[in-house]
Amino acid sequence: MERRLTAILAADVVGYSSLMGNEEVGTLERLKICRSALFDPAVAEFHGRIIKLMGDGALVEFASVVDAVQCAAAIQRRMAGHDPDVPDAQKIRFRIGVNLGDVIVEDDDLYGDGVNVAARLEAMAEPGGICISGTAFDHVFHKADVGFTNLGEQRLKNIPDPVRVYRVHLDAGKAGEVAARFRRPRARTMVLSGIGIAALLIVLAALAWQFEWRNLAAPQRTSVAILPFANLSGDPKEDYVSDGITEDLITDLAKLSGVDVIARDSVFAYKGKPVVLADAARALNVRYLVEGSVRQVGEQLRINVQLVDMASGKNVWADRFDRSAADLFAIQDDLRRELVSALGIEPSATEAKRLSRVPTENLEAYDNFLRGEQAARSGKRDGLQQALAFYDKAEALDPAFAEAFAFDARTTVNIWRASFNDIMQSALARKRAYEKASIALKLDPDLSSPYAILGIMQVVDRRYEEAIESAERATALGPGDAAAQIALGYVQLFASNHAEASVAVETALRLDPDLSAIDREIAGLVFLVKDDTARAVETLERVRDDAPEVSEFRIVLAAAYARANRLAEARAAAAEGLQLLSGSETFNERSLAAWRIGYAHFRNPEDLRLIIDALSQAGLPEWPFGFTADEKDRVKGAALASLVFGHTWQGQLEPGGQPAILQIAKDGSAGFRSMTRMYTAKLHVDHDFLCEQSENMFGRPDCGPVYIRGDGTGKSYTYINSGKVFHFTADE
Repeated sequence: MERRLTAILAADVVGYSSLMGNEEVGTLERLKICRSALFDPAVAEFHGRIIKLMGDGALVEFASVVDAVQCAAAIQRRMAGHDPDVPDAQKIRFRIGVNLGDVIVEDDDLYGDGVNVAARLEAMAEPGGICISGTAFDHVFHKADVGFTNLGEQRLKNIPDPVRVYRVHLDAGKAGEVAARFRRPRARTMVLSGIGIAALLIVLAALAWQFEWRNLAAPQRTSVAILPFANLSGDPKEDYVSDGITEDLITDLAKLSGVDVIARDSVFAYKGKPVVLADAARALNVRYLVEGSVRQVGEQLRINVQLVDMASGKNVWADRFDRSAADLFAIQDDLRRELVSALGIEPSATEAKRLSRVPTENLEAYDNFLRGEQAARSGKRDGLQQALAFYDKAEALDPAFAEAFAFDARTTVNIWRASFNDIMQSALARKRAYEKASIALKLDPDLSSPYAILGIMQVVDRRYEEAIESAERATALGPGDAAAQIALGYVQLFASNHAEASVAVETALRLDPDLSAIDREIAGLVFLVKDDTARAVETLERVRDDAPEVSEFRIVLAAAYARANRLAEARAAAAEGLQLLSGSETFNERSLAAWRIGYAHFRNPEDLRLIIDALSQAGLPEWPFGFTADEKDRVKGAALASLVFGHTWQGQLEPGGQPAILQIAKDGSAGFRSMTRMYTAKLHVDHDFLCEQSENMFGRPDCGPVYIRGDGTGKSYTYINSGKVFHFTADE
């Protein structure tokens, strides 16, 4: 007996026994013709090997999952025109399912979950159609002339864990498209095999007959919103208890693959307001609502909670918990267990293990954690700084608080990827993000957010396949985690997988209709690059309105306006963004040069060019502060090298004439210092540009020209790059 990784395609015959009963001889004859004229030639064409034939199916082995899907598509396309004179009720139709999984090989037969999953997928396929698993999709996407609809994760009979399912579209005009029917992409399963050759694909192809076309739509998923628990203690300072209970329930339920849970930002919009449950359910697009209250008197807690089915308007479940405040997390554990049961959800063994973990038993640490989250969601620089300080306190109070380290890393990576060097220098932000994420994973390997953070950092480093793997690992661990979906959208956007990026951000927006501004900006960028200008403008206008003081958001909106050919609004938005920066030393939004460096991790240069062209149309200048000069004053070639190496430059920075000094050794090693910045770099001359390379700007070279200034001395110069306009004189 042998086990091996392989791909399986399963199918059966719809109404086979009834058809045989009505016309056994004719049916068998037509089935033989289908096999000899269509099925067997297609298998041979795509290099398959038939393992066995059954009355209503076949088991076929392929060396390539792409060949298997192409074979299935060829069979279904050819069958569509077969037997045109036979009444529809008597037509033979094939129904096919494809899976890539582990099988047991014994006496030239195949067994195991790999085969079972394929058989369950076949049952979901429409007669004449094909369903494939997520593992098969991951190998065939963009490699076969078919399109797909993402049916999301499905619970399959006798299969312990949910399976991602995709329906195949046979229209070649939709090749490479992925429609998001349920808008829940799942992580691509990474399978490691000790076999040193390509995994074999087994295709179980059942020949499907039917009397009528059946629309086998996947069942609707459970959807729930947990409204903010009311604090009935009479002291607003005790809000952190009710907020913490709400937050934990959302986080815990989001770990379950069988339910869609609306994220915190969206439900907390209802905090402290009178709520009409029917209106809230409609606005949040959910079937179930959870509402509750918390009353703390001295050391005693009373928690009331109820689950309402908005389809019927009835209470499905309600309970009251009276215990000591010291038992808060035990109360939450009981509450969560009862709620999950009332929703009819059966967690897998892995999910149950994740749910059993208590985030922290230190309420003060949790309070600081919640305050950090609130500050980070603002997207403002001072908010991000405050968030880091709150996370530091939480970590000090409870060094085993994994979520605090994870969200610290998430905030830090946002600072790093946005090049907010006025908050934290790039190299320090990178180091902090990696360290905090590593601690979080060491404390809790099942957390989703550290993998999301890792994916973002890897894609910025242009390690695209690793980034995709990490981001999809995050969505696998946190299927209801909107932040993980946003991270996946960011990674797929820069990896040039636009369809998958769109599915991820649509999922995030569904899970959290009130996404934070910094996350919603990513959704806007995805729509912008996909050329969905209406959605891009709508999304980025919401970002601007949510964070009116953040200049970057207005400048990204300017690009969307330009792409929508709304040039007057584009120029106004860009001008407003630049005005917000007036007098500051923030450069990452100030010029096209900065955007070219900051977004250089686009895998497809055309994606970056699209944004740069739009920003140029909106009036964003090439260099900071709109600096321009006459090319006849440019210092080039040997003269530039002579001016640079082994010299010290002293002068002033724009804006405001802040003193600065740049010391350059003969080998190009350099140190820069001003009142607000200090860094070391390596300098070199490249095609008449002076280039600095440091740990800032993601380690990418920052190049710009040097001009001689017309002050009559012939000794004054200006050096420009994405991060500075430096007027200087050089020592002799």
